Formats: sequence, C-alpha cells, structure tokens
Amino acid sequence: MQLAQKIIIADDHPLFRTAMQQAVKQLVPDVTIEQAESLPELQLVVEQHADADLILLDLQMPGAHGYSGLVFLRSHYPEIPVIVVSACEDPAIMCQALDHQASGYIAKSSSLEDISVAIRQVLEGDLYLPEVARRHQHQPNQNALDLAERLASLTPQQFRVLTMMAEGMLNKQIAYDLDVSEATIKAHVTAIFRKLGVRTRTQAVIAVQSLDIERPDTQIASAQH
Repeated sequence: MQLAQKIIIADDHPLFRTAMQQAVKQLVPDVTIEQAESLPELQLVVEQHADADLILLDLQMPGAHGYSGLVFLRSHYPEIPVIVVSACEDPAIMCQALDHQASGYIAKSSSLEDISVAIRQVLEGDLYLPEVARRHQHQPNQNALDLAERLASLTPQQFRVLTMMAEGMLNKQIAYDLDVSEATIKAHVTAIFRKLGVRTRTQAVIAVQSLDIERPDTQIASAQH
C-alpha cells in the first residue's frame, strides 16, 4: 500500500496539532503536513491543497459549528477523506460524524496505536469507528441530514458568508473582511436564504448552529449534577 503524501491537520490547539503531526509522521515518514487552526483558514488551505490525501478535522474550531466544517468539506472536496478528531467521546456523536460522511472518528484520548490504526484504515479506503461507537445502537437524525444537504448546496463563498453571519457579523463587516462590495454580500445572503429555505438572518444562523455538538466540558458538568 502506498500511504498518503499530504495530510491536513485542522485544530485550534497548537499542542494537539504538534502531537498529531508526530503521530502522522511515525506512520508516514515522508508526509507533507499542512495545518489550519480555524474553519476559515482550513477553507483557504484546502483550496490551495485540493490534492490532499486526508484531512484530520476538529469539530470545534473557531468558525465551525459542530458538523458544519465536515459538511462543507464533504460537499466541495468529496474525493478527500476526512477523519474527525475530537475530545468528545459520546458514541452518538461518533456515529453522527459518519452520518455526515466522515471516513472515521478519533477521540483525542486515543492511544498512538489506535490513531495509527484509524489513519491507516482510512487511507486504505475503509471506514474507522472506535469500538464503543460500533456497539452503539444508532438511528440517523433525518432532519439534521436534510439540513446538511441544503448546506452542501452553498458555494464556498456563500458558506463563508453564512459562517461569518453565525459569528454575529453584519453585511458591512463581512464585505470588508472578504474585500467585496456590500451589494455582493447581500446577493449571497439572498441566495443563502433561498437554499436553506429560510426567510430571515436569524433563521439562517439557527439552522447552521443546529449542527453544533455539546462540548465535552459541558457533558462533564451535566453528569455531575
């Protein structure tokens, strides 16, 4: 088997990116690694490296709302497999990642051996789920999948605009950051509304935020009460 030559690591924690980079290089010594620490940065990196062999994706980077980054990648770069790498160890979340067309799921607490197995398995064209998720009785959420399909219809620029809207930015601010006219942003917003089947900015933001997952620290706090 010829292993990958280019892997993108997308995570907002520098220490974890370094650890994952070391793990990848042990498996693929001559690999080229590109990195991103936010969803907007990842979009740019993937545009420049669309020939990547694998993306290791954190679900909770700045600019991302749960599965939104995964939905974007699978819709615009379906040829690049994506392994979700997350601190969340909920089997339902792991299964939902595969519902949204991830090729695998790695918990950040995984051993180096398990990480290597997951990466190798996905590079060979298979799917990878931790044992705890394989034992989980899972029923796909059809509403979430329908929303993901609508989000997948957005162009990369429309997706950027929606992401910035979800961060609370106004059209004027978005136009400035993207270096386009405000009229262009308004046209994108109109197209976003149409594709998502919503009528207002608030409804559009609620739609993308519905893909959020509960943060691990929130889960721990809930378990303690």
